[in-house]
Amino acid sequence: MANTTRVVMPQLGESVHEGTISKWLVKPGDKVVEFEPMLEVDTDKVNAEVPAPVTGILREILAKEGETVQAGAEIAVVELSSGGNVTASPAAPAAAAPVPAPEPAAEAKPAPVAAIPPQVEAAPPLPSLRGDLPAGRGGQLESGEHRYSPAVQMQASELKVDLASVAGTGIGGRVTKKDVQDFAARAKAAPAAAAPAPAVKPGEGDEVVQLTRVRRLIAENMVRSKTTIPHAWQTQEADMSGVVANRAANKAAFQKQEGFSLTYLPYVMAAAASALREHPQVNATFNETELIIHRDINLGVSVGLEDTLVVPVVRRADGLSLAGLARAVNDIASRAKNKQLKADDLAGATFTVNNSGTFGTLFSYSVINPGQAGILTMEAIVDRPMAVNGMIGIKPMMYLCFSVDHRVLDGLQAARFLTSCRKWLEAVTAESPIY
Repeated sequence: MANTTRVVMPQLGESVHEGTISKWLVKPGDKVVEFEPMLEVDTDKVNAEVPAPVTGILREILAKEGETVQAGAEIAVVELSSGGNVTASPAAPAAAAPVPAPEPAAEAKPAPVAAIPPQVEAAPPLPSLRGDLPAGRGGQLESGEHRYSPAVQMQASELKVDLASVAGTGIGGRVTKKDVQDFAARAKAAPAAAAPAPAVKPGEGDEVVQLTRVRRLIAENMVRSKTTIPHAWQTQEADMSGVVANRAANKAAFQKQEGFSLTYLPYVMAAAASALREHPQVNATFNETELIIHRDINLGVSVGLEDTLVVPVVRRADGLSLAGLARAVNDIASRAKNKQLKADDLAGATFTVNNSGTFGTLFSYSVINPGQAGILTMEAIVDRPMAVNGMIGIKPMMYLCFSVDHRVLDGLQAARFLTSCRKWLEAVTAESPIY
């Protein structure tokens, strides 16, 4: 009898309990190799390639593309070889009759179940602060089912609100009493007989592209941000002469030692981390009746991919040197592009740095991730004529743009934070250490 193992859906993150199979990379009859990609899975937080847990021949796919499967559920059957050498065989015809199951024997043992190992080991995650995509339906944290406080349940009962329809804005995405009250108020204010907006019908020659699960969740998260967070915006212009000189002095040796290029992003991350330590109220979460000031500075870094945007987290960024920040950014960006991020890599950010200036932008009004008090965007570095000691000189200048949650910070506090970021960057010299 062939030795087979049943492959199960892995748990791709601490708060992730299911995944949608977006694509099988192998078909029945193909050889699968341990640790090589076997399928792609969409979760609430990330699209990831999942490696094969064993080497063998894929005999059966139990969960088809598009199916949403609970973690731990069986998704495939792989036939193992006794000597470790396997030969791929063609898949059985679709119309072939199923092989009848043998009669159970007293000594028969169930086929082993192989849990797909995580792609990358990660440090224990910090509690989610909603800087990532929502952890479950309606933004609720899930553990099999939603959890609500007794006060929230009582408020929902009084206002006749279905809690499953309420988006949470509290820490970890929890639904608060204010969320319930706001939901009820919006429902009451809406016209009772209001008809849904008419669906747009595609015209001749139009292409209809179905949204991926991740894209739908990004959309929901952005709408939640703009409808629950009163955004304010400020900008300051930084003289990047010292930063440009420092990078020029170090980039060749850095490239040789580290194997990748030194960019300007780590400098801005270091400036943000220093300013967050100086102004801890910016490193905070608005939680209905209180502010939670976070001890750790965990920077989310926006990484743009072809079809989506992810914001992996560099944890305790204030404890890293410029070179350490560069390594961390290179690691998460590489894993994001290779679909090797886990959901926990996207959880726990307390502040976000965005680098849209790479594409030549000068002024960006970035949307704040729920659970954070702001997002800092570095823009393009452009040579401009500036007044220097009464003379006109050409300097590399960069705008720093800061979107801020006005519930957490007033204009004065926001300006002080932005000023600290600018002064840190302008204090860098060609001789400043990067290690």
